[in-house]
Amino acid sequence: MSSSLPILLLNGPNLNMLGTRQPEVYGADTLDDVVRLVERTAAEVGLGVRALQTNHEGEMIDAIHSARGEISGIVINPGGWTHTSVALADALVIPEVPIIEVHISNVHAREEFRHHSYISPLAAGVIAGCGIAGYDFAVRRLATLV
Repeated sequence: MSSSLPILLLNGPNLNMLGTRQPEVYGADTLDDVVRLVERTAAEVGLGVRALQTNHEGEMIDAIHSARGEISGIVINPGGWTHTSVALADALVIPEVPIIEVHISNVHAREEFRHHSYISPLAAGVIAGCGIAGYDFAVRRLATLV
């Protein structure tokens, strides 16, 4: 399978601190490790990658708006915005592409507020609790959808 349009890898707030922030929850892998994993997996399935991590919600929304017509799908770990951002959910429908939601930890085994996602109803798939391997699974699933 090959698409001429890349996938968009989005990572939300605090994910730039992977490897140092709560390694007992998120593991020792860094955001660079995540991006390399996604790029490697995407190359295996014939996809390119555009990656963005931001701690600024408006920047992520702008990136999603700009991606319309330029991407084939989205892999997103919205971080804390998962549970709070209607604005992000509204933006994610704009590109009209499949979305896979990823969480490194099992959000359903954590605090009650983490059990709700504004993104999940928009997603073709949700992967949680698999560590950064969840990103690999997400890219492979997305490749079957694009």
